Order: sequence, then structure tokens, then C-alpha cells
Amino acid sequence: MDTIQSIGYPIYFNDSINQLVKFVKDGDYSRFFILTDENTAKHCLPLIREKIDNLDNFDIIEINAGEESKDIDFCIGIWKMLIDFGADRQSLMINLGGGVISDLGGFAASTYKRGIDFVHVPTTLLAQVDASVGGKTGIDIDSIKNIIGTFTQPKAVFMEASFLNSLPDRQILSGLAEMLKHGLICDAAFWQQLKSSNLERPSVELIYRSVEIKNDVVIADPKETGIRKALNFGHTVGHAVETYSLIHDNGRHITHGEAIAIGMICEAWLSHKKIGLSEAELKEIVDVISALYPRYLLAEEANGELYALMQKDKKNQKGKINCTLLKQIGQYSIDNVCTEAELCESLRYYATL
Repeated sequence: MDTIQSIGYPIYFNDSINQLVKFVKDGDYSRFFILTDENTAKHCLPLIREKIDNLDNFDIIEINAGEESKDIDFCIGIWKMLIDFGADRQSLMINLGGGVISDLGGFAASTYKRGIDFVHVPTTLLAQVDASVGGKTGIDIDSIKNIIGTFTQPKAVFMEASFLNSLPDRQILSGLAEMLKHGLICDAAFWQQLKSSNLERPSVELIYRSVEIKNDVVIADPKETGIRKALNFGHTVGHAVETYSLIHDNGRHITHGEAIAIGMICEAWLSHKKIGLSEAELKEIVDVISALYPRYLLAEEANGELYALMQKDKKNQKGKINCTLLKQIGQYSIDNVCTEAELCESLRYYATL
């Protein structure tokens, strides 16, 4: 597989760790820092250290794993450690981890001393096909997803397939939701290919195609003023469900992908009701997603809170809730205003499946 070129940076799939070492050496950085969490420190960092331990100008910053770490307090902790370690504007941040590390590390780097270089080494399927590509950084406030952030492109992304071997099946499924979304919005043939594949462990070729789809959309619209909104399919409802779970489920919250799976079912139903997605394709989408992801109890009493969370979504305009919907599998439609009644009815539809 070839290297994918994004907006001024490469995405490496071949010999990625050696490419990372070469990048660091060629970059002539004053210092570099590896941001990680306890999981990637155990399973992934040793492979990196085998290659870089002969370099003496790096330090490791480790945070707690999980979405709860993606907030301003942890970000301040990273900034303080950079100060303590003497990081200057010629420093490099290597974000080694999943989506939380990519989002948080990118935000911390993009704002420290008005910006230092950073690269991503995504270690989860979700981070490989979503968070590491596209230049979005972000942190959460009051459990509202990515409400503070920047558009800042990494200097490179290094995809290492072997890192996925240590992931539990649930984390693979979390990333798979974004891959399914890429097919639904842009590539019906890819959706069909996914349906007929072993989705318990997607192949490197499928991951590569998923990254290609996202990258093509991002290149066409880097700052989400138009077609990049296509990538929000499933996320208006999905982010609200994810936030609701973070608030109420006491450490047993659902994954990002599980929430987006719910969001895609709800927004596919909205697509059928509002813009003509066929009943047959709605059923196809629901059947595929329902077979992969566990049911999540959404009681009628939760709908008011879920709608209030949707009202805080950063994609809204002029107080109206915008959804990306599907005209058909492989063809998206952006900027569809959905009412409270419609959104709550979509939640009821999911609850009664």
C-alpha cells in the first residue's frame, strides 16, 4: 500500500515505526515528547523505544486512559510538564494512543507557545480511521464532546497495524462504526465490501480504504464549511448518547463507536422520513448495525436530556440542530434541520427495535 498524502503531510502505512524514527532524526528537533496513556505505554511504547532509546532528547508524558482525561485539567497538566521539561518552539509532540490521545495531544501541542509540531501514531482502530486524520484537535467540557479545539494539521501520521493486535474486540467494533459510516456517506461499494468481510478484525486493506475516504473529504473541505459535514452522519444523535452515557453510567459508559452506531440508526430513520432514503436501505442499515452492536437502553424519560445535549452540539447554526442524512447508501445530504419532535421520534424508533 502506498503512502497517502493529506493536507501537507504524509500518512504512512508501510514500515511506519522506522519512518517515524527517520522523521524525528530528519526534523532536527530540539526535544521530542511522547504522549501516551497506561495502556499504550504497556502495549505499544516498547516497540517505539526499541528504535529511539539511542536518542537522548526525549521525555514521556503519561496520562490516564479514557475519555475522562480529555479535559482542560489534563491539558493544563501536559502544558505544565512541557514547561518543566524545557520544551521550546522547536519541540515535537508524538501522540501515541487512541482518539483521546490524538485529540488532546494535538490540542495541547497546537496551543503550547502558540503551536509546536506534532505527529500521530494511532494505536486503536478508531484513531486510525478517524481521529488521527483531518487536523481536528479538541477537549471536552462538562462532558460535551470536543467543544473546545483547533483545526491544526499534524506533520505526519504513522499507521502501525500490529498495534491493533492488543485491542479487545469491543475497541475494534468502536472503530468499525466510523468505517461503516465512510461507506454509508460516500462509497456504496465499500459498504457492500464491509458487509461481506470479517468485521471482527478488519483487514489492513479495508482500513486503508476507510482512511482514503476520510482523507478525500478532508482535503476537499479542511475546515468543515461544506462537504466535510458529511462525516457528521450519526454524530448529532451519537454524541448526545455518548455524553449521556458518560454522565449516567458510572464508569461503564458505552464506547464512541457504540454511540455512533445508535446515532446512525436514528439518523438513517430521519433520512427515510425526511429525504427519501428507501425503506429497504433503512432496513439494510439497521440490520447490519444491530447485528454488530449491543442494545443500549434508552428510556423515554431520557429524550429530553438527550435533546438538550444535541442543542449544545458545535455543528448547530442559529439555534437549529443540523444533521447529515442519507439520500441513499453512498450519497449524503448535509445541513438538514431536524426538530425536537423528529429527533425524539428517531430515539423512540431505536428504542423499539
